Amino acid sequence: MTDITFEFKDKGMVIGLPEGPTYFNYYWLRDTCVTTLDPQTRERIFDISSVTSQPVALSAHVDGDMLVIAWENEVQPSRVPMKLIREMAANGRPHDPAELPRNLWFSDHLPRITRVPQNAVLETEDGLATLTRALIVDGIAVVTGMDKTDEALFRLVQAIGPVTPSAEGLDFNVRVEINPTNLAFTAGPLEMHTDLPGEEKAPGVQFLHCLENTVQGGLSLFLDGAAVAEALRVEDPKAFALLASEDIPFFYRHDNWDYRAHQRVIETDHDGNVTGVTISQHLQDTIDLPQEMLDDYYPALIKFIQLMQEDRFMIRFRSEAGNCVIFDNHRIVHGREGYVADSGARHLRGCYSDRGALRSTYRVLAGKGFDGMVQPAETKISA
Repeated sequence: MTDITFEFKDKGMVIGLPEGPTYFNYYWLRDTCVTTLDPQTRERIFDISSVTSQPVALSAHVDGDMLVIAWENEVQPSRVPMKLIREMAANGRPHDPAELPRNLWFSDHLPRITRVPQNAVLETEDGLATLTRALIVDGIAVVTGMDKTDEALFRLVQAIGPVTPSAEGLDFNVRVEINPTNLAFTAGPLEMHTDLPGEEKAPGVQFLHCLENTVQGGLSLFLDGAAVAEALRVEDPKAFALLASEDIPFFYRHDNWDYRAHQRVIETDHDGNVTGVTISQHLQDTIDLPQEMLDDYYPALIKFIQLMQEDRFMIRFRSEAGNCVIFDNHRIVHGREGYVADSGARHLRGCYSDRGALRSTYRVLAGKGFDGMVQPAETKISA
């Protein structure tokens, strides 16, 4: 290893790494010693408040893959992984296998949607890694060859994470109902939206298992909300900034429930990258922003909705029996064309899981060497 230098300061040290000198705070270095974590539970067992005075380093050196630091007023030195030191120097945070670059897609993405057979997902770590990676990177994937049983959907969801309940229960059926609780349960067109924004924490991943579809019409519609948001950022930065900074109210009401929550239409991460959107005019409540702000907010919201209606973003396909479309409910905006209810049968069964569970599953698989980069050969979705 190239010689590493150390410059000791009052509250931290500058470590001279091959990539360049980087400052590290003494408290942080003490708090990241490998002994601060229980080796079995992997939980933190060190109480930083037990340090009665600011840590001060006496010396530091590299021993193999560890940075060893001797402290004033402490008998035992700290051992910090050099891998972590380099990651912090490079990115300001530890490496996260699930922090994958998002692939923003447009209307030509249909043939490239990742498709994985149900048995590959349930029986192989390669298949599950392929699916979870696609859901993180693209936000959408299709599982093929699904059994036509009530249990098949739950088995698939639980391969990724626990089922997230909603007002409808653990699952729901998308078909024509006599007394519908949702516009999805009619034969009419369904505008582009994300699901359940009226819940304080809207479900993160949606599963739609097609059991039957023989009706005339009813094409499924999907677009990448992050791609549309980035387009808005380029075309109208002020509109983007407004939608990314102000929360507006949404609801979900029927006889036995009344959910209400405020959500931000454009969601960004700590680096300012778009991670998703929340949009649903049929579940949007009375906007309660200051009236003067609405002078600018409404035009921004309208422009964003109109962008979503442009053909360059939209993909359309017919849901096929035996397929399950899975998508990030905080990123992928979906809808449906109307259909002729008495022309056949259309029955989709759906439920939700959590984005945190999705990323957790991928991290575990990546740690085992299954990164999902190799995709199984599959046929294209029919238009």
